[in-house]
Amino acid sequence: MACHGPQGNSQNPQIPSLAGQPKIFVENQLVLIREGLRDIPPMKGTLDGLSDADLIVLAQYFTAQTPVPVLAGPVDTARYERGRALAASMLCGSCHLPTYRGREQIPRLAGQHESFLRTVMQEYRDKPGPGRDTVMTNALLGVKNDQLDDLAHFLAHFK
Repeated sequence: MACHGPQGNSQNPQIPSLAGQPKIFVENQLVLIREGLRDIPPMKGTLDGLSDADLIVLAQYFTAQTPVPVLAGPVDTARYERGRALAASMLCGSCHLPTYRGREQIPRLAGQHESFLRTVMQEYRDKPGPGRDTVMTNALLGVKNDQLDDLAHFLAHFK
């Protein structure tokens, strides 16, 4: 779990922060990864042998941690506003909540690394793999690359 940073706050822009993520979301992801239903090569084997109870403890730990804002660089007001408008038109806040803090099985997006958000959204759009939420694949269908850039910028800087 060192890859996700101190107390689950990633220092690597390609790795998500787990601090403050909804418990059910973390539990689900850990089970999918352990069972090989979600392929994340750096995670292969790290959860082998852990019981469901162990995964629940891990999820509780990360959920209880306080997310630390990432150093996302300066806000580009035009990109931020385009991303905000697109998120509103796509109703992103109806599932991720208006604060983008996530709930239950839906992850927190606010304050994640911009490059991580951009990469994951493109993966959902272009090559959703097993264990991925098909709702997100449908939500991102037809979204252009520059729009993904704006969405990622908005969500990374959302306060």
